[in-house]
Amino acid sequence: MKSEVALVGDIGGTKTLVALASRDESGRLRIHGETRYESRDHPGLEPIVRDYLARTLGPTAPPPARAAFGLAGPVVGRRWTAPNLPWEIHGPVLEAALGMRAGSILMLNDFLAAGYGIAELGDEDARTLQEGVPEPRGPRAILGAGTGLGQAVLFWGEDGYEARATEGGHGDFAARKEREWRLHRFLRTRHRRVSVERVVSGPGLRAIYDFLLHDEEVPEPAAIRTAMASEDPAAVIASHGLAGSDRTCVEALDMFVSAYGAEAGNLALRAVATGGLWVGGGIAPRILEKMTDGTFMAAFLDKGRLSGYLRNVPVRLIVNLRVGLLGAAARALHAAPTKDCDHG
Repeated sequence: MKSEVALVGDIGGTKTLVALASRDESGRLRIHGETRYESRDHPGLEPIVRDYLARTLGPTAPPPARAAFGLAGPVVGRRWTAPNLPWEIHGPVLEAALGMRAGSILMLNDFLAAGYGIAELGDEDARTLQEGVPEPRGPRAILGAGTGLGQAVLFWGEDGYEARATEGGHGDFAARKEREWRLHRFLRTRHRRVSVERVVSGPGLRAIYDFLLHDEEVPEPAAIRTAMASEDPAAVIASHGLAGSDRTCVEALDMFVSAYGAEAGNLALRAVATGGLWVGGGIAPRILEKMTDGTFMAAFLDKGRLSGYLRNVPVRLIVNLRVGLLGAAARALHAAPTKDCDHG
């Protein structure tokens, strides 16, 4: 019997990934025809999906019967307003525009989708930062830095793990050291309040770099300033930080990874993540060398009386950038077509 095919997407402030998904005879998810679109180059999701379906299935072919989209930010009442894009999606409107059946599109917070994607990962898709002592069916948690900072928790239910989205990345940034207090004050001059996402994200890495230039009163190298004008500033900083070619970039990357680890430890405590904590997002795999040098885990474990407790939490870094697509596919192919949205 022919395998059912679903339309899936992972939509963020920087990129939108669209693909088709199905399960093979062994039950493993397969992603087909994955295509990347630059989000800011398009007025919304509908024209992207129309273009993708026309290119992939043909201009006159009907759309798949089911779809699921992971969306960066909260989804409420089948409506999503992008926090980092001038986009808004209303599920019934999108279904009608694409000629899809009512209730056939699942709208999920992107880290809700990533949470469901954990179960679809193979051994090669993650790196172990701490073995820990996992508790069978214990709560799990996932966070990841990219354009923003996503977080989700998972609890064991009647049908396996059930993910719940959070907006924990918009919680307050907790400074731990004098330099971080100065960073906090610096960021307060830019923003009315300082959320952890202002620090642990791609824009956050740039903000840390700007702070260090200001705090230490050092000039910015012309080569770095020029590169940032045409490339992603966070990628430029990370590249020089990993190479050790600029001291400010090295220190910015160190502060970033330390703050990342500290927030991961906070989430593990809040979720009582005895089943494990996963680090996702687009940045961590690109700075794998730094994420595995001990800086992240030192901050993760630096929780005073609870440090020993956190040593039992398994910590894994996801290197498969498709985890959001896999989670969206898992939900699309699991749920009945008439099911309403997964809230997040």
